[in-house]
Amino acid sequence: MKSNSFLTKMKKYWPFYILALPGCAYFFINNYIPMSGLILAFSKYTVKGGIYHSPKVGLANFKFLFRSKDAWLMIRNTLLYNISFIILGTLLAIFIAYLLHELKNKYARKVYQTIILLPGLLSIIIVSYLVNALLAGDTGYLNTHVFKALNIETIPFYSQPKYWPFILVFVHLWQMAGTNCILYLATMSGIDPCLYEAASLDGAGRWNSFAHVTFPSLIPTIITLTILSVGKIFNSDFGLFYQVPMNSGALIDITQTIDTYVYRGLMNTANMGMSAAACFYQSVVGFALVLITNAIIRKVRAESALF
Repeated sequence: MKSNSFLTKMKKYWPFYILALPGCAYFFINNYIPMSGLILAFSKYTVKGGIYHSPKVGLANFKFLFRSKDAWLMIRNTLLYNISFIILGTLLAIFIAYLLHELKNKYARKVYQTIILLPGLLSIIIVSYLVNALLAGDTGYLNTHVFKALNIETIPFYSQPKYWPFILVFVHLWQMAGTNCILYLATMSGIDPCLYEAASLDGAGRWNSFAHVTFPSLIPTIITLTILSVGKIFNSDFGLFYQVPMNSGALIDITQTIDTYVYRGLMNTANMGMSAAACFYQSVVGFALVLITNAIIRKVRAESALF
């Protein structure tokens, strides 16, 4: 019976399986086949041995990674930046989505929505050039125009680490808030208008309507996006932390993350084993955090858990 049921479903839904085939093929080729290369995390790579026949060194690559002087620095930076991205990014995306949702003019809403989405469509290379055009010491717009007009001394941003936590967080939010707000806007658009009418009849103002109708309806979306973000909390946007600061050595303590550390290690020492160990560590910890976060949510709010 089970076999017949499976064949029946295959015949019934075969057009959907065909549509999904290119995506499944992409993930299989791009995400699953390369997993065999994880053996490199436990090997000392040699050109002669290649990925699969290089000498095995057990956990030596992991020990070297975490005993390095930059281990705590890169983990701290990666975690703190991602936590701030998740919290501030969620708040800003909800705020923008709510403003767009409350905009009654549909044409104006589409115009503003397009403008807000534009930064997310820009490549990180273009963003890095825009940041450099603003912050460069001798030619940056802030130093040559804004600060000059205000009689403020020139600030060498690319050699002053204290400014960069704010700059990096701002650039990330500017680039990603528009993309994320679309998901919240779609959720708001699906809220039953009768709920707002009932709240209005009860005397609820705009804030009470948001607090008791809009926000509770957004909670499942917030939880889903947060779980997905937690899975990447040990990963970082390489372009944001490497290209935007222009790989400035003076900013290394502020901009060094696991991804930039892996890249620099690979380029400077060609230590492919250590780089593979770092990537393996990111994946395992991210997977574990997703399971833990989902388990907590399942206990608190079972209907919003992913699985």
